[in-house]
Amino acid sequence: MKILVPVKRVCDPDNANKVKVSADASAVTSEGLEWKPNPFDEYAVEAALRLNENAPKNEKLGETIVVSLGSADVAQTLRQALAMGADRAILVEASDGQLDTAVVARALKALVDKEKPDLVLMGKQTVDGDSNAVGQTLAEYLGWPMATSAMGVATTDGGKTLTVGREVDTGVLTLKVTTPAVVTVDLRIVSPTAIKNGATPADHKYNEGARYASLKGIMQAKKKPIDQLKLADLGIDTTTTAAYPKFELPPARTGNTVFVETVDDLLSKLRNEAKAI
Repeated sequence: MKILVPVKRVCDPDNANKVKVSADASAVTSEGLEWKPNPFDEYAVEAALRLNENAPKNEKLGETIVVSLGSADVAQTLRQALAMGADRAILVEASDGQLDTAVVARALKALVDKEKPDLVLMGKQTVDGDSNAVGQTLAEYLGWPMATSAMGVATTDGGKTLTVGREVDTGVLTLKVTTPAVVTVDLRIVSPTAIKNGATPADHKYNEGARYASLKGIMQAKKKPIDQLKLADLGIDTTTTAAYPKFELPPARTGNTVFVETVDDLLSKLRNEAKAI
């Protein structure tokens, strides 16, 4: 299969306590924060690599392409995916202010129209915006079937049909989609037996989580191509439809603790003092 995997660079969510807001409250700044691939997108890269390999034979079966939108230094994030095993990368240079869900989805559609992948496999959401909307919007623009929040993917016909398991409140919802399709993944997609591609033996178990880049993979990644484009090169409508007028940090906690004797007292304080209900 030819699989396109969108990857976003995000501030390390483990450093959320270091987040700052600009002086004019117009933006969240990245000062003092470390960058890393969006975790759900990293899971999607791992899932794509598993779908495109015969693991015991270390045999590659298809092509995995990673793509990102952002500043020029996002190339480093793409190199990480290439070091994991992706074949090539595409970087569309754009500023954060140029991007929202609709623009990103339109940009990805333009790349899909050009690359003609069998599958777009992506994280269900980013850990900064948490909108969980790009995958659905892209599928709508493409007119492709889709499955969201996949915890497992199986295929036995070379990727023509995907059986996707989705974890829901009552258990696992199973969907069958024909490719080309869009699939977004949840964290369980990197469990040891989440991917069945008909080539890797069904009883094969991967290590839990996304694979680490080997030294050989890191060295090979330096030679793998990254095509660089400008957002304007895609010929899409770049009008944004969403904007954030103001950002502010939550108020600092006082550290004071008030104990109540009854549920009625608790409800009274929540309603009359905290104004929480």
